[in-house]
Formats: sequence, C-alpha cells, structure tokens
Amino acid sequence: MREALFVKRNADKWRDIEQNPSRDPDELTNRFVELTDDLSYARTFYPDSSVTRYLNGLAGQMHRGLMQNRRDDRGRVRTFWLYELPLLFKQSHRLLALSAGIFLAACILGWVSAAHDNTFVQLILGDGYVNMTLENIKKGDPLGVYNSRDQATMFVQITLNNIYVAFRTFVFGLFASFGTMAMLFYNGVMLGAFQYFFHERGLLLESVLKIWIHGTLEISAIVIAGCAGLTVGNSLLFPGTFSRLESFKRGMKQGLKIAIGLVPIFIMAGFLESFITRLTLPPLISGLIILLSATFIGWYFVVYPIQLNRKLQHDSAFSTT
Repeated sequence: MREALFVKRNADKWRDIEQNPSRDPDELTNRFVELTDDLSYARTFYPDSSVTRYLNGLAGQMHRGLMQNRRDDRGRVRTFWLYELPLLFKQSHRLLALSAGIFLAACILGWVSAAHDNTFVQLILGDGYVNMTLENIKKGDPLGVYNSRDQATMFVQITLNNIYVAFRTFVFGLFASFGTMAMLFYNGVMLGAFQYFFHERGLLLESVLKIWIHGTLEISAIVIAGCAGLTVGNSLLFPGTFSRLESFKRGMKQGLKIAIGLVPIFIMAGFLESFITRLTLPPLISGLIILLSATFIGWYFVVYPIQLNRKLQHDSAFSTT
C-alpha cells in the first residue's frame, strides 16, 4: 500500500502506544509485537522513510521499558515462543516447503537406489552398522542398537549430535543455500536407504513404530533447520530492495532464531530415543506418540503461524476502523 495510507491506518495506534503507556506485561507484549510487525513492514516497503525511523525509535523505547520490568523478562521468553518464532515461520513457509520437498525427494531416491543396488545400503550406512543390525536380526532383536548404551549417556550424546547436525545444516546456508540443500539431500538419502533396509527384511512396520517415536521430532527438526539455512542463503542470493549486506544480516538473524528454536525439540527427541524408543511398547502407544509428535510439529510450525498472522492483521485492521 502507499506510505500515506499505511500511516493513516496506523497513526492512532502508534499515538496511543506513545502517549498511553501500559503497565500490564501482557498488554505491553501485545503492543510490542504489533509495533515490531509494523516496523518490519515499513522497513521492507519504506526503508528510507521518516515513518520507519519513527517506528524504530518507538520500538526501541518500548523494548527498553520491557527490559526494565522483571516480569517482562519472562514475558520476553513467552513472546519469543508464542509470537516471534511462529511469525518468523509464517514468513518462511515457502522455504519450509522447499526444504521438505528436497528431503522427501532424497528419501525416495535413497529407497529406489537401495532397491536396485545391493551395495547401496552399506555405502550409505556403513558396513559396521549394517553388520551389527543383521546380527541383531538373527538374535530376534533387529533394533537392539537402542539398548546398547546407558540411557543418560545416550541422551546427552544423541541430543548434542542432533543439535550439531541441525546447526551445521543451518550454517551451510552461507554457501548460497547449496550447502544446506546438500545436507538435506544426504540425510534424506540416508533415511530412505535405512527404511528400505528394514522393508527388504519384512521389518518396515516394526521399524517405523520403533524409530519414529523419536524420529518424528528429529527428522522434522532437521527439515526445519534446512529452512533456516535456506533463509540465510536466499538472503545472499535475493537481497530485494536491501543492500546485500543488510539482507544477509536480516536473513542471518531470522535463520538463527529458527535454529535456536529447535533446541527444545532436539532435547525432547533425544529423551524419547534414549528412554522410550528402547521400550517394547504396544503398537497403539507407539502410534499415539508418533501422531502427537507429528500433530505438534504441524500445528506449531504451520497452522498456528497462519492463525496468528491472521489474528494480528484482523486486530490491526479493527484498531484503525
């Protein structure tokens, strides 16, 4: 929209924020989210305008006020998880779809390659893992690898490794997105070959009900980390109206927030893999855990950001009528 219309629609709201400061932490949080949303819009479409400088100053003033309130320290964390991170994902849904598409295509390729080449699984997963699993199958415990280590040690090692893989996928976005795409492709091929290995031996359903107890969160987080890496890479490739340096700074900040937001998911995935996956659970319980994990990922990273964005747009439009 034209700058004059943008100012006209929001001037009363900005004036109220400036002249009638609130002491309620929830109200402060809501106002800050709305204001930063307006600031983001102004930076995108009117980067050199006086209204952008005005909003930047007002947002800085509000931020200082938030940081001075002890309750608002908790409110900042609440704002990040309830508003900031989901809204970032609303902006990144296309890249999230691209990341998921690359990963899925690689999974299919890994499956097909394993089906047509008897040496492919060993090449991707390594002789050591394949031989160990074949030995476990002979013993009647095909997924015995999950019982081979102490639970607490396994939890720490798995969680740190998953975080490392995710941040590497994110950082490789610095190579103009190609590094991130390569990481997604490699992990996808590995998963496809891994699942075909069990399918070939008539153990696909058993492996799914066991592995995807933790794998639903773990694999989803890797795909989301791919979205973070593509965000960084695309900020270099497609700076838009910003300078390439400014675009990179914004993309790096946005991608880093997404990557940091994955840490609790990897902790939960590590907990499930270390303490729950090793258990012999009824198929119904395993399926329920998988379904709940998938529902959470779909709701928080796809559905909720869309709902939140619509709500903010509606509230903003209502406040200016």
